[in-house]
Formats: sequence, structure tokens, C-alpha cells
Amino acid sequence: MQQPPKNLDKKRADEKLLVSEMIALYCRKQHDTPKGALCPECQQLHDYALARIEKCPFMETKTFCSACKVHCYKPEMREKIRAVMRWAGPRMLPVHPVLSIRHVAVTLKSKREAKKANG
Repeated sequence: MQQPPKNLDKKRADEKLLVSEMIALYCRKQHDTPKGALCPECQQLHDYALARIEKCPFMETKTFCSACKVHCYKPEMREKIRAVMRWAGPRMLPVHPVLSIRHVAVTLKSKREAKKANG
């Protein structure tokens, strides 16, 4: 089996870090869990999200799951991760400024590219 290129490993690791931090922030503030811990429901979502990222066949070309044409999340988990992203996204800047700015830059770039492709 071939090893993925290093930049693909980094991209996968960055996405896992972002998702992990967003779920952790959400759980800490919404479920009153201590820093460094997740409630069972958020732990399940976290493990599921990381497994999806690990198995993503489109990692080389995709930006974020929300921009993907194929949705590999089960509907229930997709709704849960959307709720987490909607809540945690705007609150990430003071907590993780570098991750937040990088995420916004990639999101804007993917929206521009999608507009060009469709327009």
C-alpha cells in the first residue's frame, strides 16, 4: 500500500485538530464539561468525525466536509456536527486565532473557486 504524501498527512491532521477543538469548545460551554474532557455524546461525535476524516478519499482536493459533494456522515451525525460548527465557529477566534483565520481563508477560497466553476 502506498504512503500518502506528507502534505496530505498535514492537511488531514489540521482538519482533525480543527474539528477536535471545535467539539471540545462546544462541549465545554454547552455541556459544562471540564477542559480536556468530553461528555459521552460529544466523545462519540468526535470519534466519528475523526474516523470520517481519516477515511476521506477526497482529502487531496477537498476543503471542508460542508463543501463536499459526497456526504459520508450519517444524517444524525451530520446534524450534530453542523450544530457544533454553527455554535463553535464564531467563538473560535479568541480561543484559536491561527486555526480560525486559516479556516476562514480556506473557506473563502473554496467559495470563490465554486463560484468560478458554476458561473
